[in-house]
Amino acid sequence: MIDLNYILENKEHVEELLKRKNYEIDLTPLISMVNEKRNLLREVESNKAEQNKLSKSVPQVKKSGGDVTLIFNKVKELAAINKEKEVKLEELENKINEILFALPNLPDEDLLGGGKENNKPIYTFKNKPVFNFKIKNHVELAESLGLIDYARGAKISGHGTWIYTNLGARLEWALINYFIASHLQDGFEFILPPHILNYESGFTAGQFPKFEQDVFELSGFDNKKFLLPTAETALVNLHRNEILSSTDLPKKYFAYTPCYRKEAGSYRTEERGMIRGYQFNKVEMVEYTKDDDSDRAFEELLNKAKKLLEGLGLHYQISKLAAGDCSHSMARTYDLEVYLPSIDIYKEVSSVSNARSYQARRGMIRYRDEEDKMHYCHTLNGSGLATSRVFPAILEQYQNEDGSVTVPEVLRPFMGGIEVLRPIKK
Repeated sequence: MIDLNYILENKEHVEELLKRKNYEIDLTPLISMVNEKRNLLREVESNKAEQNKLSKSVPQVKKSGGDVTLIFNKVKELAAINKEKEVKLEELENKINEILFALPNLPDEDLLGGGKENNKPIYTFKNKPVFNFKIKNHVELAESLGLIDYARGAKISGHGTWIYTNLGARLEWALINYFIASHLQDGFEFILPPHILNYESGFTAGQFPKFEQDVFELSGFDNKKFLLPTAETALVNLHRNEILSSTDLPKKYFAYTPCYRKEAGSYRTEERGMIRGYQFNKVEMVEYTKDDDSDRAFEELLNKAKKLLEGLGLHYQISKLAAGDCSHSMARTYDLEVYLPSIDIYKEVSSVSNARSYQARRGMIRYRDEEDKMHYCHTLNGSGLATSRVFPAILEQYQNEDGSVTVPEVLRPFMGGIEVLRPIKK
């Protein structure tokens, strides 16, 4: 949530920044409602003060033999007026919050406006792999190596799903273990959160109310519940409605979870196989920081994601996203995009993002500094990493002419020493 006082003091600038995020709005009605609310509050407080003053005068009037009927009538009149004004205040508060809760986060000042067309590659690791033979795509490789069963996945679940089998399951688990081992080594705390979350969690993360239709909502509960679309949604709620000490920060967490999203892939070539599905595995990193420490944390998360990809030896690039391509809750995002040779494109395997205070304001996540002054925390997240595109990139970039795939060296300890995946005999 954007700081309301910042909006009041910088209306035109806020409108301009939101426009960069392809979100056009005239904030004049919001400001008018805020001013009306403030005037009403002053009137209510003035009436309450007058009520108190009149009530305190009753004993003295009685003592002097005066008639207190007029005083009681006036007190009742003021109370009735206040009741009407408080109903209006509640209506105004709801309308103000409706606008505030829907506003996306402000993009950082240095971001270009517009969408994907203005994303800018800023870093590349290794050159594109060169092959002296006709290469296969990851779907062909996964099937010939006996790693993925797409047909039975569709049979038991439907389009957009798959089954890891035998060495495929072991390769997937090796990736997850490699990520986990790296984060533990770097001092991040391991969390296994619930996969069923409440509405407040979606609201704090900034996914609700605008993107409720994008999650799998669950029936049969007294309150609204949904399947987590990413572990970030759980991790950024760990300290909801808490006040931390500055000495507690930064807090560094990571979690392994499956992720559940409605946005399953189409039948387009670039989304075939595992590229986009209803369910995929991901290790997610989240940091809570002081408000002046989030730039450092952003670089830390970015470097951690880089280290994982470079440890795998995969060719990839980092893109600085334009404001309009950053997600609703984020002020800044860099995407790490791995290369898929069969279709000659890059696919995102990690987004490293800074929400600044946006999520913390929605979830009332605060800390006290050394002078006992209250601040909102900053929250950041980064995939570390999502496997469903790393897995295909490994198959395609490490494929050999005989149809085998070399296992990246860092994964071999988690694969029982297996160095090469070979086609299964039919």
